[in-house]
Amino acid sequence: MVRSILIAAAIVAGMYGAAFAQSAQDELSSPVLRASVTVSSDVVRIGDLIENAGTAAQIAIFRAPDLGTTGSLPVSQLLSALRAHQVIGVDTRDIREVSVTRSSRLLVSKDIELQIARVLERRNGLGDAANISVTFERDLRELQLDSTHTGDMRATVVRYDPRNSRFDITFEIANDVTYSPTKLRFTGTAVETVEAAVLVRSVERNEILKSSDIVVERRPKAEVGNDIAIRDRAIGMQVRKQMRAGQALKLTDLGKPDLVSRDQAVTLVYEVPGLYLTGRGKAVDSGTEGDVVNVVNLQSKRTVQGVVIGPGQVSIMAPTPRLTTAALAATEPPAAPVPESRKAE
Repeated sequence: MVRSILIAAAIVAGMYGAAFAQSAQDELSSPVLRASVTVSSDVVRIGDLIENAGTAAQIAIFRAPDLGTTGSLPVSQLLSALRAHQVIGVDTRDIREVSVTRSSRLLVSKDIELQIARVLERRNGLGDAANISVTFERDLRELQLDSTHTGDMRATVVRYDPRNSRFDITFEIANDVTYSPTKLRFTGTAVETVEAAVLVRSVERNEILKSSDIVVERRPKAEVGNDIAIRDRAIGMQVRKQMRAGQALKLTDLGKPDLVSRDQAVTLVYEVPGLYLTGRGKAVDSGTEGDVVNVVNLQSKRTVQGVVIGPGQVSIMAPTPRLTTAALAATEPPAAPVPESRKAE
């Protein structure tokens, strides 16, 4: 009798245990709303929005946002769409809106410019890719591609005309879904550039350039040529002609600063071994260090030549002594003695 009671109790306990287990399983598999989702296709499916959606998971119910954008979906609207497909009893967790993001592959203009520069590198006279400046025919900031486009940009058509610097390039990008790659075509101009020292203000002839007068900019190599001046060497130099703001400096535009200016009062220096003399003079010419200039000696009123040796200083060139006839005669070697045998003759 006791044994029968125990068996009955075990059966009842097993039934209740199975019921509790089934209840727990049902609770775990009940549909639950997600607060935010990211989709890769152009449609939103029930399984994207609802956990444990079962056989209804693959049903598309909304159009996805544009590539790379995020949209909000009211829960009330979502529940109405779910009921139409017999999906009920969804645990909304008190969520009022679901955030839906469309994933994408972003191509920014800088990346595209770099790819074009690499394709054109050392082609038709162009130099390194780092020195090629690309300008698109139409304004291009960024491109959004489907996230399935995971392949590299591969150039399939490349055209470049060095006469007008125009390019026409087509790239292909493979994707993970279809066998047909996506084609992207770009047109514009590509020129080789160099770093140039550029004036930030207009300058007059013979002005000395300061650090604040010059900035470094990239300019087309065809515009500035090979005679380009770099900033560090342009500072402290003197411009040989009047120049306007925005002009790129060339080596021929610059020279060493004049240490002596025309009509400037200068110090005349005469120095030979054992003798050092100075005097006052007036420069007839302008010149930098090492230049030969004409100077008026204010004492003798004579014009002499000298070498610029410092600011306002001219070293007078010592005249070269002229050889007279007497001097030449004195320097001739004495005649050879006449032999005794020849004297008798």
